[in-house]
Amino acid sequence: MKVLFATSEAAPFAKTGGLGDVCGALPRELDRLGVQPILVLPAFRSTRAAGVPIEPTGVSVEIPIGQKIVRGSYLRTRLPNSNVPVYLVDHPPYYDRPELYREAGEDYHDNCERFTFFCRAALEAVERLDLGVDLVHCHDWTSGLIPVYLKTLYRQHPALADLPSVLTIHNLAYQGNFWHWDMALTGIDWKHFNWREMEFHGHLSFLKSGIVFADLLTTVSPTYAREILRPPLSCGLEGALQHRSQSLHGIINGVDYDQWNPSADPYLGPLRYDVTNFTAGKAACKADLQRRVGLPQRADVPLIAAIGRLADQKGFDLIARVMKQWAPEVDVQWLILGTGEPKFHEALRKLADEFPQRIRVRLEFSDELAHRIEAGADMLLMPSQYEPCGLNQLYSLRYGAVPVVRATGGLADTVVDAQENTLIAGTATGFAFVEYTSIALAAAIERACRVYADKVTWAQLIQTGMRQDWSWQRSARTYVDLYEQALAGKTQHAGA
Repeated sequence: MKVLFATSEAAPFAKTGGLGDVCGALPRELDRLGVQPILVLPAFRSTRAAGVPIEPTGVSVEIPIGQKIVRGSYLRTRLPNSNVPVYLVDHPPYYDRPELYREAGEDYHDNCERFTFFCRAALEAVERLDLGVDLVHCHDWTSGLIPVYLKTLYRQHPALADLPSVLTIHNLAYQGNFWHWDMALTGIDWKHFNWREMEFHGHLSFLKSGIVFADLLTTVSPTYAREILRPPLSCGLEGALQHRSQSLHGIINGVDYDQWNPSADPYLGPLRYDVTNFTAGKAACKADLQRRVGLPQRADVPLIAAIGRLADQKGFDLIARVMKQWAPEVDVQWLILGTGEPKFHEALRKLADEFPQRIRVRLEFSDELAHRIEAGADMLLMPSQYEPCGLNQLYSLRYGAVPVVRATGGLADTVVDAQENTLIAGTATGFAFVEYTSIALAAAIERACRVYADKVTWAQLIQTGMRQDWSWQRSARTYVDLYEQALAGKTQHAGA
């Protein structure tokens, strides 16, 4: 089975978040299972900085965009450490830019053109590069027009006729909504610009279009699949999603344990550890982390960390409030790593200046420090407003940094709350709360601190978490099953 992965991100070529991680890791695992994935993504400027050899194919493509013809070409490379081929759609005026989608806080004005061109060029690649694929796996709004094209303009195309499509929604909040007159750029008949298909509150919606026309839909956790069927997490698309609910499947993202494994992590050097010696290993990593960031080297107090985008969606408003309340009186240490909204930069920096013995803030992105925090922290906070899947809680389980999470999306699916019954059963892996308030977050951290004082129970929590298997292998098998379903019923779904 050959599967065309149509995505705007795949690490190491292009990445702004989890989408890049998924499309960089899942194809490798599918390849191990006997599926033949083929990636196609735009030739962004970042692809040339990925340190991977890229060569021209000598194959060009011409795509009508509204009233003009736009000419591009295809470049070829491979996913590092794999046999997975990667084709880059090259058109420098569209893709040779400093960022992928936006710059200086503003979306690029021609995003509709850029990704209309990408969607059609990705499909044209099937014939022009003789790829012979059996199915197209689309990811997020940037490839949302592909299922529409397969059911409309390319329906009778010899190489694409009856080709089924799967669309994965990584984050429903990003929808690719454009001015209604941009419909003319797509070449798709205006009859499809209606409330049942491509129109969304007067706009052209790439994501809604994909939801309506794809043969099967997936999202990145079972709980998120249920949450997006109704407001507020449906983001206005509850009608389209409820109509397709029988075709919507939630599949947890996996972890690349080649990259996230405390027993083999190159950043940890001689401090590496595993489930058999984590007590000494984490103690050493904690002392090393405290020294590196300038916190007092104390083994007796909990070190509580948070890593990620400093935004309300990630719960940093709650974190900042709890830190402000606790710092004057409660003997715990806090460590924050990330960048984001200026209000959080200012608030967290002020707290760190006021309480230097208890709070350290690194307003940056550092892959090395992220690994060291997972290894050295006692707890990792993820109090998200919503979280389609989440990866940091999966990393923290493997590294023994007990997660404290809000029970939403993938966080609810992957962290078992430490209650009396789950602790007795030996299934607890962290601490969860429901209400999105700083009071609820503080209560969850208080529970965690009480268990932290019981070294035997705390060790049991860490051990249970480290033995969890959230590898890509389990997720990839589920995707293969869905691909087979799509192939078996590939002519059954024809749009709205």
